[in-house]
Amino acid sequence: MEPLRVGDPSRIGRYRLLRRLGAGGMGVVFLARAPGGAIAAVKTVRPSYADESGFRARFRREIEAARQVDSRWVVPLLDADADAETPWLATSYVPGPSLAETVEAFGPLSVTSVRVLGARLADALEAVHGAGLVHRDVKPGNVLLAPDGPRLIDFGIARAPDATALTSSGVVVGSPGFLSPEQAQARGGAIGPPSDVFSLGCVLAFAATGVRPFGGGGAAGVLLRTIYEEPDPAALPGDLAPLLKACLHKDPVDRPSLARLRATLGEGTAADSPGPSDWLPAPVTRLINDRSAAVLTIGAIEPTQVSAAAASNAANPSSPEPATLTAVTATRPVSRPLGRRGFLRLGSTAGLLAAGGGGAWWWSTRAKPGTSTPSGTGRPRPELVVASQADLTGARKESGQAQLNGARLAVEQLNAQRDRPFRLKLRSYDDGGDIKRAGELAVRLTKDAAVLAVLGPTTDACFGATERTYTDAVMPVVSVSVGTNTRNSASKSNVFNCHAALRVTDDLLATPCARYLANHVDSRRVFLVEDRAQKDFAWIICDLAGKSLRQSGRDATVTPVGAGRIDYASLAAKVRSTRADAVVFTGDAARAAGFASALTATGFKGARVATERALDPQFLASAGAAASGWVFATSFTDPTARSSTRAFTSAYRARFGTDPGWYAAEAYDAVMFLARACEKDGTTLTERGAIARRMPEITYSGITRTIKYESTFGYNHDAMFDFQVVDGAFRYRGNYRDAAMS
Repeated sequence: MEPLRVGDPSRIGRYRLLRRLGAGGMGVVFLARAPGGAIAAVKTVRPSYADESGFRARFRREIEAARQVDSRWVVPLLDADADAETPWLATSYVPGPSLAETVEAFGPLSVTSVRVLGARLADALEAVHGAGLVHRDVKPGNVLLAPDGPRLIDFGIARAPDATALTSSGVVVGSPGFLSPEQAQARGGAIGPPSDVFSLGCVLAFAATGVRPFGGGGAAGVLLRTIYEEPDPAALPGDLAPLLKACLHKDPVDRPSLARLRATLGEGTAADSPGPSDWLPAPVTRLINDRSAAVLTIGAIEPTQVSAAAASNAANPSSPEPATLTAVTATRPVSRPLGRRGFLRLGSTAGLLAAGGGGAWWWSTRAKPGTSTPSGTGRPRPELVVASQADLTGARKESGQAQLNGARLAVEQLNAQRDRPFRLKLRSYDDGGDIKRAGELAVRLTKDAAVLAVLGPTTDACFGATERTYTDAVMPVVSVSVGTNTRNSASKSNVFNCHAALRVTDDLLATPCARYLANHVDSRRVFLVEDRAQKDFAWIICDLAGKSLRQSGRDATVTPVGAGRIDYASLAAKVRSTRADAVVFTGDAARAAGFASALTATGFKGARVATERALDPQFLASAGAAASGWVFATSFTDPTARSSTRAFTSAYRARFGTDPGWYAAEAYDAVMFLARACEKDGTTLTERGAIARRMPEITYSGITRTIKYESTFGYNHDAMFDFQVVDGAFRYRGNYRDAAMS
């Protein structure tokens, strides 16, 4: 959610607008309140589309289609006006995430959850087909998750099977990867209810495995695989494989009916029967509860002063940048207990585009500091001291400062929560990236009895210099940018009790490299460059990525280069002589830029992959046009490009006057996670050992990832992401599992 921008209406029809939920090419979706207090999602259309010839007629058809469908598992249409100056429609609001967002953030669902999901969506589609319609766009992004079951949304292209405007031959309608072969072939009138069954099979396969049955990449390739190839076996989980294969049959006649599908899934009950209360994983349920609570706190927001950036956004409504309200007055309704009926009314309503995530409530809940007692008590809250150890003046100072700033925002947010039983105090310490200084600082902090935990250090070397000291003192340490494999340390029997490493280990970065080459570009001959200036890191990436590629039937060769000067022209010539169609480079930004330029000079057109060690503005400046298209595997996200970190980014810009740097949002999550570890059963923990023992028990759904300890991997073994150079800049592609399929 975002604040309303200058130029946004305060009301649409009878709905009072509260927040922006999201914006797309067609228009804007707002969170709104009806006169009776119900929460709704109001979808508006941009004037440029509303003025197009025939648009309003198409919009009326969408409204009409939505009105014809009556199902508990379909988002109900509340109101609409296709003839208004700005056409709009209002639906119920579901505070839960989409299926696509859920799989990205939390991984595939269990088979039990998928069975419930499939049965309920089959009920929804039966209602759609019973109204004489075909949905035509069943995909993970059009399925919202609620505590009692899923909700199907978006009837923008739903049509009767015999309609002509959108079923003409040669017109492909739908989302590649989740549409049927008859849609992919644009077979017009042949697109009937079995098409939705095929799409539902794709959705269930994705929900169960995180894999798209017909792969990713360009739309043309996905469409061809949908028409001519069998689904990827990795997308078909064992128990569900026979049923899903039947759904994905090329011939519509051979696909199961929705009734048979529901019965096979073991959910033969009526559509209006209550769903299992625990059908979703606990982290998803917590996310839904957080979003429900955030909606409850929203009052009417009246801007009293607007920054220049906001005025600019008003002049350019297509700008993705949210306006910054520098002063607001929040008018809240009179406080009164929320009855069970009121809570259920909010929690059971369905909605459209629940954009944003764990940090989206920043601006609506941030309070002025000063209070030191929990609400309703006269007792002062204890103050728990956390030390931030970072490189603030050395080679990694930008990353260290970004982490410190992200931690500061988290502490301010936590301390503004008056019902929290304690306050956090963040003390900042600079080790300058120097291992001697870091070691001395660790000794100092362990001797300070007031310090209960440490956030940091920034670098692997400084962590190595402090690990034994912190472990021996049972000091809880939460790091966000340390990639060393602590499971192989001399003190590994104790390290996981004290150290929560929220970054993946270096060796795991081989996975997104190999997955991109195998799943996105389908490379067959990969040339891996082991840059020995990066020591063991380069060897590990090349070794593990090479093994993974060979196991998938690809040819992968490793070529080492010395730590000194590289003959880039010779190295690039060797790439061409091996007829490689992809390269992986493990060096830093300067050496990657030299290699990129040499490759371009030879006319190489294949895929080019590097790691976060080369993700630096120096690469762009030195490589110039040769940088275009390079893909980078990283352990950090881009908070300016994710909906879940949008509120954090706005707060960071307002507080520090710049975009958040690498690991800033991760540091925010680290402090929130640490705060959770300082509580147990309503009791504040004020002893280091108790906090350290508590950390592996915590599951925290943050704005960048879900933090959870697993005995085999540690924390966050799947928190890896892809960036790509586009138009001379690093563009965030998303989590590596999805980026490799997009």
